[in-house]
Amino acid sequence: MTGAGVSAESGIRTFRDADGLWEGHDVMAVASPQGWESNRELVLDFYNQRRNQLHEVAPNRAHLAIVRLEPHYETVVITQNVDDLHERAGSTHVIHLHGELRKVRSCRDAELIYDWAGDLVDGDQCEKGYQLRPHIVWFGEAVPMLETAISHVSRADIIVIVGTSMQVYPAASLTAYAKADTPIYYIDPKPTVNYELSQQRNRLHIIEGLASSCVPDLVERLISQKTKRP
Repeated sequence: MTGAGVSAESGIRTFRDADGLWEGHDVMAVASPQGWESNRELVLDFYNQRRNQLHEVAPNRAHLAIVRLEPHYETVVITQNVDDLHERAGSTHVIHLHGELRKVRSCRDAELIYDWAGDLVDGDQCEKGYQLRPHIVWFGEAVPMLETAISHVSRADIIVIVGTSMQVYPAASLTAYAKADTPIYYIDPKPTVNYELSQQRNRLHIIEGLASSCVPDLVERLISQKTKRP
């Protein structure tokens, strides 16, 4: 399970930092259905800038280390991030809870989703003639991939949480669905133990530090642990 802290080390501006992603914009103006209805041009420009920034960044050591788990474990990445750095690093099973910058969808038919690399402008339409919008889960909207994420968490033998404040719901509640004996490793420079994690302290392993240094170390431990099993 990954959050903004993983992408921040690649240079992606984060949602919550004081000088971060919103860049002076009220959050509801650029990340809500109401903002979309009141100022479509502002919202389109905001996400066009975010999408263009992806050309300037690359996966970091944390992204690359996660990929190394795949030959040894069935590895599913559940991310709150909307960038494509996990995919570019080589992860093959990524669930984006909050949507994806490089995709857009129809305003009227949420099933019509398209890959999109350039700018999205007013007048760009889906095949049914409706305006396209960023494929982002805005405040007040349902999280379509939540049930899929819960299904994977409920079956996981190991959970690793990286670079998230564990304060944004419903993503922050996912650990409540874990099996009672599943170890949980939590990597963050300033780890915050929310209610769900506080109920699991007997199996919670907190690793305080940056993702780019701590994730590779943990990955090597997990690989060694797997290869030593009879």
